[in-house]
Amino acid sequence: MSVLQLGVIGTSSISDVFVQAALETKAYELKAVYSRSLEKAKSFGEPYHAKEAIVDFDAFINHKELDVLYIASPNGLHFEQTIAGLNAGKHIIVEKPAFTNPDQWEEASQLAEAKGVVLVEAARHIHEDNFKKVKEEIQSLDQIQGATLTYMKYSSRYDLVLQGEEPNIFSTKFAGGALMDLGIYTLYAAVSWFGEPEEAHYFAQKVRTGVDGKGTAILRYPDYDVTLLFGKTATSLLPSEIYSIDKTLRVNAVVGIAKLEEINTRDASVKEVPIHPAAENTLYEEARVFAALINTFDEKDTQEKLKEWTALGKAVNRTLFKLRKSADLSFNDGQ
Repeated sequence: MSVLQLGVIGTSSISDVFVQAALETKAYELKAVYSRSLEKAKSFGEPYHAKEAIVDFDAFINHKELDVLYIASPNGLHFEQTIAGLNAGKHIIVEKPAFTNPDQWEEASQLAEAKGVVLVEAARHIHEDNFKKVKEEIQSLDQIQGATLTYMKYSSRYDLVLQGEEPNIFSTKFAGGALMDLGIYTLYAAVSWFGEPEEAHYFAQKVRTGVDGKGTAILRYPDYDVTLLFGKTATSLLPSEIYSIDKTLRVNAVVGIAKLEEINTRDASVKEVPIHPAAENTLYEEARVFAALINTFDEKDTQEKLKEWTALGKAVNRTLFKLRKSADLSFNDGQ
């Protein structure tokens, strides 16, 4: 496999974790970092021996030596930057949520196909071995009765909201809020494990800036409901559970799964299900998988896998869009 020359947009903590993971796979080299601040670009890239720090967006996007772009800017900028990167013929890894509405997903995926490049959403947990293990266990259940999936963690950025400020993650301008940030993890789990729901309803608790701070979503399937609990203004220690007639599966989380238990419905006995040791870097698996995808892009199996991930991403985005519309959450995306 050839070593991919990586360009990074965004200098937040998630970019740090991804670059560390990418370099750990030995499948990438950090070629360039883009930021509107030269100081930030240099400061971010220096520990990783980045070759260049760039403040001119057009120069960055059209850099001839860049193979793949990792986009971790505020949510509301993803679409514009992705389209620019695709037009420049770059492979794109864009942080979740990739886009704010289904029309954007469709336009971007069609452009990626036309340009013959990879476009993937960095929903890292679906590539983890333990996430796949839970899916296998769910598929073995008899008569699923529903599920409750939880991801609620207090954000220090909410302190700024309480002080009268508007950080990006709590801003409608940048498509922020609990649903778009943490809720999408539970939504990816639901759609991956159970399929796209027939109905989707979201009961949001909005904060001063107009986005949702936390809330409850109900996904309706033909024979059961899946409840999603997520938020950024409080912390929950509740596990996630999947219910069937005979068993309940209990996982400690939907992201970074470290424990899986099987509870007998009849006698409440608990059995721990063996799972894989988690990677030390939470983004290692997705970085490794994405590199392999790009390096084997022309192979039939790779194309099938890419189609599968694209279809999943679009299904998640359609449901995401329904949820925010049901809660009257509007962004600057024209919809």
